[in-house]
Amino acid sequence: MDLITIGVLGIIVLLLSLFILRLPVGFAMAIIGYLGFGYVINFKAASSMLADECWKVFSSYGLTVIPLFILMGQICFYAGVNKRLYETAYHWFGHIKGGLVHATILACAGFAAICGSNTATAATMSTVALPEMQKFKYHPLLSTASVAVGATLGVVIPPSVVLIIIGLQTGQSIAVLFWASFIPGVLLTIFFMLAVGLFCHFRPDFAPAAAKSSWKERFISLKGSIEMLVLFGLVMTGLLAGFFTPSQAGGVGAFLALIIAVLRKQLSFRNFILALEDTLKVTSMIMVIILGAIIFGRFLAVTRLPYELAVSVSSWHMPSYLIMSGIALIYIIGGAVMDALALLIITIPIFFPLATSLGYSPIWFAVFITIVTTLGAVTPPVGINTFIVASMAKDVSMKTIFKGILLFMPCYLVLLFCLLFWPELGTLGSVLLSK
Repeated sequence: MDLITIGVLGIIVLLLSLFILRLPVGFAMAIIGYLGFGYVINFKAASSMLADECWKVFSSYGLTVIPLFILMGQICFYAGVNKRLYETAYHWFGHIKGGLVHATILACAGFAAICGSNTATAATMSTVALPEMQKFKYHPLLSTASVAVGATLGVVIPPSVVLIIIGLQTGQSIAVLFWASFIPGVLLTIFFMLAVGLFCHFRPDFAPAAAKSSWKERFISLKGSIEMLVLFGLVMTGLLAGFFTPSQAGGVGAFLALIIAVLRKQLSFRNFILALEDTLKVTSMIMVIILGAIIFGRFLAVTRLPYELAVSVSSWHMPSYLIMSGIALIYIIGGAVMDALALLIITIPIFFPLATSLGYSPIWFAVFITIVTTLGAVTPPVGINTFIVASMAKDVSMKTIFKGILLFMPCYLVLLFCLLFWPELGTLGSVLLSK
């Protein structure tokens, strides 16, 4: 059996183990990667590789950036930041048609800027936004979908756990990736709001306006979110100026979030312990997935499958944007049937060399794939964000939520189209950073 066939069989066995045996993705990748590596080389070398990678992953200073940024987001969550952000957005936009949906999307974007996770954003914003929109008789199709898609901004707007993982896997600067994704993240937020405005123009009964707040109330509400803007600004500016590394930025951000929460008397000792526990759980899950992905990637490397695929596709007489569109389609379909983060980690070793061989910037590829990955969080049948929102809105069916999400699908597609034909959008933030 030739090496390429072995590599393809390894991927097939991995997918079967995930869907049929329902093995946890990190363990599935580690087991199949170890067995495949042992079959191609020998099991003594595979055992040595396994021990070496376990030590590298769990002792890596670079990976400390993950728990630190997660801790920052968890502290902000348990300190009630999501409520204050939503209140600010509500006072400024609640009086217009669809205003609470606009407020929800903006609050999601604000919380995403300090959280970095779409699932955390979906869970926290559901508890705040859904009851308010229900009180003002917003149609559940629009209210639930806005929370689900708004939460995906947690992956795109920095800091982002997905961008951190891509940076670690591809050896890129996390700070550069953060700034590169900022402009696409803002554009996606604007596209969501335009879609809501257009929909409410034709169906105003789906989103009636709330009471108009006075200018005094609007400016007073800013006090509830100003410290989060300061927190985000300090962390990102520190990265931009080179005052601290990404790991140090996560530590500074977590410490400042804790100081702000304590000064505002919004964080009890019990909630602080819960924030630590949630950080530990999420970090452990991500670290196991990363370890499994590295071991599986070592197996793919010895089969030469990623290299041969890149060489083969590069020789095709097809426009590069068609090839990248095909890759995006694979991510969209794959994200619909399995965890998007797991899919990303499995496929990066395959598609990253392919994209760079086509002449695409590594930074652009990271931003492009991050946005494609967000679709996996809202597309059926997995769509983890939709399940989280459905668990909070128990009287709304999954079918209704998925129908509402169709309203926002063109926003993702338009942004991906813009990135394909104007790739400068995906690197503009990093260019500004270098200047």
